[in-house]
Amino acid sequence: MNNQGRRSAVLILALAGFASACITARVINSLDAESRDFLSKVRYLITKQERQRFLAIPAGDRTSFMEEFWEKRESEKLPGEKSFKEEYFARIEEANRLFSEGSEPGWLQDRGRVYILLGPPTNRITYPRGVTFWGVPTEYWYYGFFPLTFTDAWWNGNYKLDPESVEQVAILNRTQKDWQPYVGPEEGRIEFKVKVERPKPGAALIEIAVPYRDIRFEIKNRVMRAILVLTLDLLEKDENVIRQYQAEYPIEIADADFDRVKAEDYVLNVPMEASPGEYGLRLILKNAKDGIKTYKKIKISL
Repeated sequence: MNNQGRRSAVLILALAGFASACITARVINSLDAESRDFLSKVRYLITKQERQRFLAIPAGDRTSFMEEFWEKRESEKLPGEKSFKEEYFARIEEANRLFSEGSEPGWLQDRGRVYILLGPPTNRITYPRGVTFWGVPTEYWYYGFFPLTFTDAWWNGNYKLDPESVEQVAILNRTQKDWQPYVGPEEGRIEFKVKVERPKPGAALIEIAVPYRDIRFEIKNRVMRAILVLTLDLLEKDENVIRQYQAEYPIEIADADFDRVKAEDYVLNVPMEASPGEYGLRLILKNAKDGIKTYKKIKISL
């Protein structure tokens, strides 16, 4: 690829990323105040998968999501100890108190982020007039033998983490599992693909492809059984549901045949009709065996 082709490819990727960011921003702005505040406050904790799920679920399910979010991060604590949630918000308050001189609230600055994720340093050495006569305001934080450096290059209170310290933070963060438990992929949730075909204006055929390997089956008498429950909500721009589809899909496979089909998809096809226009489509797929739901939300044109 020549230089012009590479520049074009980079520009296309940048524009795609910008468009995606704009769409996400619009979705966040459409949330209620409590949901926006939750997403803002947990920015240092929430996984990509959790964020996507939160933005896709109906408003009525968000309170349950928030409760589950904190519960999965709790661990056993001694009497009198703070819960993980209490400790997290206490660190936000302390960061705001300690780092109040910048242009943003303390918890949103680099020093605040590190303080929240790693806790107070073992030792903090500050040089508000610079280490040398020609220097800039500098802070050295020590977590055991790991040093971190923050500098205020513009003398405006906005201390930035030195690039050479970023890797140290990553290493330290991985050692904090006693306070910040690992939250991996959400067990039991089904990753499915959605394809939309438009045979005519005002009509669409929704194809949902579910990998057999992701479906939890019950085995009895050498037969594997599962029931998938699919709900589709067609949404207007204000999130009002104007069409809803719900159905159960029982699946039976002889256990001897599973090796043959496990790399394939179980495909569901659902027709949808409405006045021509732009809509949102919320998909909720539940495995009746364990009740775990997977959410997706996409834009479609009819």
